[in-house]
Amino acid sequence: MSEYLVPFEDAESEFTEKRSRFISHIWRVETEAEARARIEETKKRYYDARHNCWCYLIRQGGVVRYSDDGEPQGTAGQPMLNVFTREEVTNVCCVVTRYFGGILLGAGGLTRAYTKGAKDALDAAGISRMSLWTLWDIPCTYPLYERVKLEVESCGGVVRSADYGADILLRGAFPAGGAERFAPRLTELSAGSLAMTAAGEEFLPGPRE
Repeated sequence: MSEYLVPFEDAESEFTEKRSRFISHIWRVETEAEARARIEETKKRYYDARHNCWCYLIRQGGVVRYSDDGEPQGTAGQPMLNVFTREEVTNVCCVVTRYFGGILLGAGGLTRAYTKGAKDALDAAGISRMSLWTLWDIPCTYPLYERVKLEVESCGGVVRSADYGADILLRGAFPAGGAERFAPRLTELSAGSLAMTAAGEEFLPGPRE
């Protein structure tokens, strides 16, 4: 898979349903340990809440976990999870905290409330498309630095880092097709004296969709 969807940024949302207060948090996570840490942080923050229901999906290894945290089985964690599977979002952790307001919501009401909590959080966070970029080491002289940087950007790439010595070594990242467009421009700029070398691949996020 060369592309997948993730939360664009961390976010929080809140609403009240029949005096119960629902507070949602969402994060982009890369590992199960990171997801677990977010959940524990939230439980400590809202230690006095009746429920801290959660779910997470990790792309690596296809990890899927959720918890109703004392709510009736199937009314919290699974409905939250369904929001992300329906939107095809992964590498996500979401916690919906409930402060009980004294009025029972029933199974249907709980399912709707926890679904809303997860959906509101995702709407607040936005969605970003992760795609596979190629990484390249680009040698560069000081007089050509600004020109080379502009050419990288004009081909859709980004300069991830720069090492300064007798000359400059840039680490550039390009989306599909970008490196192929940039290579002849580097050759032209340097009169054939500079050539970039492959340095691997990396999934990088795109803009908010």
